[in-house]
Amino acid sequence: MAESAASHSSYTELTPLAAPVAEPKPEKFVLFLLSDLSMMTLAATIEPMRSLNRLLNRTAYVWTLASLNGGPVATSNGIGMETMQVDAALEGADYLFVCGGSRVDHGEKPAHLAFLRKAARSGRAIGALSTGSYLLARAGLLTGYRCTIHWESRPAFKEDFPLLDCTNNLFEIDRNRLTCSGGTAAMDLMLFLIEQKHGRELAGAVANQFHHERIREGHAAQLGGTLQSFERLPSGLQTIIKNMLDNIEDPLKMPELATKIELSVRQLQRLFLQFTGMTPHRYYVKIRLQQARELLLYSDRSIIEVAVSTGFTSTSHFATSYKRIFGIRPSETRQQRHM
Repeated sequence: MAESAASHSSYTELTPLAAPVAEPKPEKFVLFLLSDLSMMTLAATIEPMRSLNRLLNRTAYVWTLASLNGGPVATSNGIGMETMQVDAALEGADYLFVCGGSRVDHGEKPAHLAFLRKAARSGRAIGALSTGSYLLARAGLLTGYRCTIHWESRPAFKEDFPLLDCTNNLFEIDRNRLTCSGGTAAMDLMLFLIEQKHGRELAGAVANQFHHERIREGHAAQLGGTLQSFERLPSGLQTIIKNMLDNIEDPLKMPELATKIELSVRQLQRLFLQFTGMTPHRYYVKIRLQQARELLLYSDRSIIEVAVSTGFTSTSHFATSYKRIFGIRPSETRQQRHM
């Protein structure tokens, strides 16, 4: 019988090779640096992205340092960061973050505001780190959005933008607006974004690279100033202190506060002495003076306006109380903002 033609074939049929799988397009962050920015916040934003790239052995994130006109930008510790011009940097970017620092320049910066408004019209996500929230607020880009800012700047921010919903949380993500209180909270924000994109396990692995034992959620409160030991206090005392914080300009009387948790004034005094070492009245005055200090440092309000907005009807009483707590006069604190 004749052999089939197939048996004499001079070639071997090969299975087609599968097409190589393309790597996902990296997400691009443009970090818009303001002068005197916090290097701590900047590093806490970049390092989680770098670490994830290393763990994945591919480029999942890219980032670019930018400023309005390009060139070096000085950080708060004096180290200069080289940047590229922001319009050029923004091409193909997924996120634009305004990076602020310890000082707030209360000038309007028309060119900065115009650029941010233009960038927002593209629909890309826009965020702010630390006092960068001021610039977004001045540009009108936080109207109708939840936002946050570093606790030191929050009293002045709320005075300047009373209609904005500024929380005391570590970070806020409201649709395509992302704001962060700065410092290590920037790492928590980035870890949250990594978890959303790459899963909890990888986010945890990145956190472990920095001995960041607990990834804090955005709604966790900043524990600065008065709130440093707030979480360790009894719930009733927390309720009273929250009422104090909500009534700075028109302080509540002690009987009003005591009724909030159904205690007598004497019981309230014993509770404060036990857990804070001071009377509720003194504690309240200290809260108001701490807010006054932050307004002196981070707002343009006159000393008289600061005194009134923190519940003091007499500037002499304000100055005396302030010096008793901080050891210097309000005018001396105001001078520190220029140092």
